[in-house]
Amino acid sequence: MHIKAMIPFRIHSFRTLAALTALLSPLVSFHATAAGPDIQHWNTATGTRVYFVESHALPLVDIQISFPAGSAFDPQDSAGVASLTRGLLDAGADGLNEQEIAERIADTGARIGGGADMDQATLSVRTLSSATERDAAIALAARLLAKPDFPADVLERERARSIVGLREALTRPDTLAARRFMATIYGTHPYGRSITVESLQRITREQLQAFHRTYYTAGSAAVTVVGDVSRDQADAIARRLTEGLPAGTPAAPLAQPQLPARTTERIAHPSAQAHILLGMPGMSRDDPDYFPLLVGNYVLGGGGFVSRLTKEVREKRGFAYSVSSYFQPQRVAGPFEIGLQTRGSQAQEALQVTQAVLDEFVAKGPTATELKAARDNIVNGFGLRLDSNRKILDHVAMIGFYQLPLDWLETYPKRVAAVTAEAVRDAFARRVRDENLVTVIAGGDGDTGGTGGTSGNGAPPAAGKAGHGN
Repeated sequence: MHIKAMIPFRIHSFRTLAALTALLSPLVSFHATAAGPDIQHWNTATGTRVYFVESHALPLVDIQISFPAGSAFDPQDSAGVASLTRGLLDAGADGLNEQEIAERIADTGARIGGGADMDQATLSVRTLSSATERDAAIALAARLLAKPDFPADVLERERARSIVGLREALTRPDTLAARRFMATIYGTHPYGRSITVESLQRITREQLQAFHRTYYTAGSAAVTVVGDVSRDQADAIARRLTEGLPAGTPAAPLAQPQLPARTTERIAHPSAQAHILLGMPGMSRDDPDYFPLLVGNYVLGGGGFVSRLTKEVREKRGFAYSVSSYFQPQRVAGPFEIGLQTRGSQAQEALQVTQAVLDEFVAKGPTATELKAARDNIVNGFGLRLDSNRKILDHVAMIGFYQLPLDWLETYPKRVAAVTAEAVRDAFARRVRDENLVTVIAGGDGDTGGTGGTSGNGAPPAAGKAGHGN
């Protein structure tokens, strides 16, 4: 799905902020690594949840508004409504057209961005904290949120662009594998839906308007503010951003997905590389097994070159350049996935080795050395994930949207350090069960088994998801 690029800062604003960031970033980093941020939380009169971290190290404010308006809430036969609704927020609003909106963003020196995933849709704002620039940026963002026009001509343009992009993506085995994998592990659950050409063609402007009225509401919104403002100013920002929205109520909870039966799916494709995915529904953001699964996955396939999968599949046998595993926690159980690419002629061997590594890990868990290395790496790298306003915003917004405990970041290193080998074995034995494992193999039909080096897709392991699973 096409996502518009964020409008850049005006040059003088960017240079000023860049210089200040370079000068003061050690202060931000020290504070972040010394302890978790002090998160203040309250609700507005309309039910909007507000999360605030006060920081005066830099003269800027980062803001994110999150709604339970991701693809899981798409109408049954119109997958893509959530993505198009979010994508067209800045395509015209309250009588302003795209060009006028872009000019006003540039005039404020702000950045306005965001996107949509399975659970949520977001709008983010970065602005200077001085009253003139800040107030102008917030006022514009409020108009985009409350009064999008969804212009018919822009909808047709973005629909056509999305269809072209989708048709091109559907020629690639990695896309085919990913779509089949999600559909197979989730079945009829909303997480398993994929956008199709037909679903895009069915979407109407009226559907976008209805989706916006239903899901972009003050009662379901979470507003996160990080930066150079006071609590009273943060409260005023949250109220200004949501005062034009329908009151609404918190979204109904999603049902937990049913576990699939073990199956193997094969997709023919004339590529030389076979794309292999194994997995099943994994864990949610508030999962009681979150930390044992997080630490265990680092050993299994999330730790890059030190993971078991990399050592066995890549280093010892040369089956793949890249092999990794990750948990993607969502509102309900997001996917657990092992992924690799290998020559079609050796796909079965690579799959057998991968399965054997997984089976042994589930049965025996990590060694004492592996466990210590995993805990140390996650804990020691944690401060780097909170060393800027933007990173703090991302984590606090996640806490706010999923309504995790306010001390989640502060206790994170302690809970990682407390994970035992027995806890990892127990969690994986209960949560990664062989009878529920789905395997998808796409492509590889173009490999005749001749000689030549093996390689994957040329990309490093997905450490962002696989290594830490934030």
